Amino acid sequence: LFNKLTTTLTLKVDKTEINFKQHQIKTKHHFHLVDPSPWPLMASLGALALTSGTVLFMHNYKDGALLAQTGAAIILLVMFTWWRDIIREATFEEHHNAAVQRGLRLGMILFIVSEVMFFFAFFWAFFHSSLAPVFGIGGVWPPEAISVMKASGIPLTNTILLVSSGATVTWAHHAIRGRAKNHTIIGLIFTIVLASIFTALQGLEYVEAPFDISDSVYGSCFYMTTGFHGFHVFVGTCCLAVSLWRVVINHYTCTHHFGLESAIWYWHFVDVVWLFLFVAVYWWGS
Repeated sequence: LFNKLTTTLTLKVDKTEINFKQHQIKTKHHFHLVDPSPWPLMASLGALALTSGTVLFMHNYKDGALLAQTGAAIILLVMFTWWRDIIREATFEEHHNAAVQRGLRLGMILFIVSEVMFFFAFFWAFFHSSLAPVFGIGGVWPPEAISVMKASGIPLTNTILLVSSGATVTWAHHAIRGRAKNHTIIGLIFTIVLASIFTALQGLEYVEAPFDISDSVYGSCFYMTTGFHGFHVFVGTCCLAVSLWRVVINHYTCTHHFGLESAIWYWHFVDVVWLFLFVAVYWWGS
């Protein structure tokens, strides 16, 4: 009796295991579940160190500059390593299929929308201060004793440079979609050169500016808006440089080049922000 009972239980367990295996939940899908990565945490710590160090440096604290430099170094390291991992996943492990690329496009669009809101805050502060100037700055705009920069000098030159870079990066985009690798490389090189000249002229403008960030609300709005835009130009230039390198070593095809495409979207966003900035801050605001 014991043997029969044992045999019956064993058969029932075996049938249960067979049924369970037959009705297992399938986990196959088209999305890429990334491996655990330290780079988001490292990037956050680097950004915290960079911003905190910059504020401490502006308030003349002893080691503020060192903390800001450490944060900048961490961010550059994370940019390199994180890009390396994404390139490996997309190019060599082939995780970026059509479904993943749709998600990446949506994520990039949402990121650019968040950047629009970021700059909207600075433009809001500028127009709030300029349309209703308070008595503390003389009740006029620009404030008294502020020598503003003419829009016809370096700002106009930088506008021409950025608009031209928008044209050359569009040329590169159409070229890669048309399988014209050499044209893509030439267009990206022109874009990076124009961006570098823009950044150099922006630095020259800061050196020769007759006011600084502590000169009333005008200086604060001017340097915060143009400074963050310059930082975005630097980031966009890095993205285009990485994309240029990937084009040279044949990482992209005519249908699989979202890394370059996202950098181009970002660059057009930078162009549009500068046009608003030039009209509002340099031309109308002065």
